[in-house]
Amino acid sequence: MSQVIFDESEYERRIERTKTRLREEELDALVVSDPANMNYLTGYDGWSFYVHQAVIVTPDRDEPVWVGREMDANGARATTTLDEDSIRAYSDDHVHSPYDLHPMDFLADQLEALGVADGTVGLEMDAYYFTAKSYTRLQKNLPEADFEDHTLLVNWARVEKSEQELEYMRQAARISENAMAAGLDAIGEGVPEYEAAEAIYSALVDGTDEYGGDYPSIVPLMPSGDHTGTPHLTWTDREFEDGDPVIIELSGCRHRYHSPLARTTFVGDPPAEVQETADIVVEGIDAALDAVEPGVTAESVEKAWRETIAKYDVEKEDRIGYSMGLGYPPDWGEHTASIRPGDETILEENMTFHMIPGLWFDDFGVELSETFRVTSSGAEVLAEFPRELFTA
Repeated sequence: MSQVIFDESEYERRIERTKTRLREEELDALVVSDPANMNYLTGYDGWSFYVHQAVIVTPDRDEPVWVGREMDANGARATTTLDEDSIRAYSDDHVHSPYDLHPMDFLADQLEALGVADGTVGLEMDAYYFTAKSYTRLQKNLPEADFEDHTLLVNWARVEKSEQELEYMRQAARISENAMAAGLDAIGEGVPEYEAAEAIYSALVDGTDEYGGDYPSIVPLMPSGDHTGTPHLTWTDREFEDGDPVIIELSGCRHRYHSPLARTTFVGDPPAEVQETADIVVEGIDAALDAVEPGVTAESVEKAWRETIAKYDVEKEDRIGYSMGLGYPPDWGEHTASIRPGDETILEENMTFHMIPGLWFDDFGVELSETFRVTSSGAEVLAEFPRELFTA
């Protein structure tokens, strides 16, 4: 049974948009190795990114060419509408091979078969799963080719979402709401951190009464106590104690589309300093969301946040948000626009961002976040969840 989740016309639009960018950059081919970009262009979806795989796009070929491991070819048949000639698999002796074989040898053969062995080929040089050896192997096999770094070419094509993409993100938001509620309910004095993590994970997979959840690109992050000043810690065997602040950052996932959500809770009665910090974060988020509309720059949204918290003599040097949506581990971000000083990206309708302006200090941190869509008149916040400091 087919697992294709978009109409074929949507993939055709995405591919044509990518081809237009190839022509503008005078590329004869683009090798796409980011799993999210592979999914975006073809629908391919499988936990196979631990081995080398790619999609090749050329300006003149109707379909991209999927290149992957032989045992994953049926996954390409199940999750894409590609013709059989566009699914090209390498034998298993290329995987972690002691025989001086590498999947990029096979990919180089496919580039040659496509007539671009001496052409200009774009690579996603900074993609997580494109290794240094992949690059040197392609150079060795195709010495006449001119390789260029076009890491974000497809990423920038992804920033404006279609109506169906937005619907999947809204569904992910419903899952995020359920998972956040489960995590907050599970946290309490004497409860091991892993039990709260289990409750969150269960809710992420259980989804809603109408649909289930997929695995998120990032595990639930849950620093507690004095470690809440460090935002990217997970859970431990430690039991929550009275006086612990606890940060939960998570995301529901629906067909690989995310809607991240972060909230902070406190075990016991929060000190005035923690409550005041939470109030400042909420006021700053409100101001930044109010600044969102088509035509403004990403840095102007950050400026609204910065000017708000400056009234309380608070500064934050980190970015407060980023473009996101479709993703695979280890990240749901698109690596394009960021809400921070100096980013002059102009916001356009149907861009989506995760706004996460946490404040982290040496002894505690407070984090609240919202995923939002840029609409014709402002920001549509996808999750419906109280924007406040919680207590356990």
